[in-house]
Amino acid sequence: MTKYSKEDILRLVKELDVKFIRLQFADIMGKLKNVAITAEQVEKALENKIMFDGSSIEGFVRIEESDMYLAPDPGTFTIFPWRPQQGRVARLICDVLHPDGTPFLGDSRYILKRALQKAAALGYDQFNVGPECEFFLFMTDANGVPTTKTHDNAGYFDLSPVDLGEDARRNIVLVLEEMGFEIEASHHEVAPGQHEIDFKYQDAVTTADNVMTFRMVVKSLAQRNGL
Repeated sequence: MTKYSKEDILRLVKELDVKFIRLQFADIMGKLKNVAITAEQVEKALENKIMFDGSSIEGFVRIEESDMYLAPDPGTFTIFPWRPQQGRVARLICDVLHPDGTPFLGDSRYILKRALQKAAALGYDQFNVGPECEFFLFMTDANGVPTTKTHDNAGYFDLSPVDLGEDARRNIVLVLEEMGFEIEASHHEVAPGQHEIDFKYQDAVTTADNVMTFRMVVKSLAQRNGL
């Protein structure tokens, strides 16, 4: 994770011609959510002043307690390489706060931070995680809706022309590298249409953020490859 300050973010938004910033967070089911703001609102966002309706997010709060705020983590700033390069789109991963500035107890990022604090109190002051991320590529129907038919019939460590997902996997790796991932390996897995991309371990919070980013990139790039 790059150690950006708020001033760095304001400068990068101007220098990189960023027009939209996605403020991302996860619901209690691990599904990525976001609200998009324009570049003119980024300073307000960095002051934790962007509000959203928490009662509309499954498992968050009741309608009477709906006002919630997003607190962006400057270190998670990155550009979406697959989006237009003029008027770029960036993202910031956020913590979720109550109106009084206290953390929302149902925020999965905060739950992980609390667990790490408990581990540190027991002497585990460095907790690194190295995930092994795997996914399937499925065909889509005439309307672009995913089916349950896998993209190929290849097996473990196969290559083209049997591995039909090679180009999609390559595109995913290149985009992840542009977003700051250190990719260690990628290959076809055992089952038809199954793939694996491995990236280097980091501290638990950064890795959790990376897994959410990984899922978003895989789905976005698969769709762009007609899958």
